[in-house]
Amino acid sequence: MGTTYNRDEKAFLVKIGNRIRELRIEADLSQEKLAFESELDRTYIGSVERGERNISIINLRKISNALKTETSKLCDI
Repeated sequence: MGTTYNRDEKAFLVKIGNRIRELRIEADLSQEKLAFESELDRTYIGSVERGERNISIINLRKISNALKTETSKLCDI
């Protein structure tokens, strides 16, 4: 059973995912490399970037560490 998000919540998840993708590309990392560096699964990174996941704060921190940036930069949308 999946979680249903309203339009605003879905838009927010998509914005966060787009920001992560943007920073990943700037860092010249593939999804696979970012997943390895953040100790997360590549498919999870892909679903986050597509706005399909409500990412936990711990995973947000793992991703920001792998991108060598502040966690707040991921939310700078």
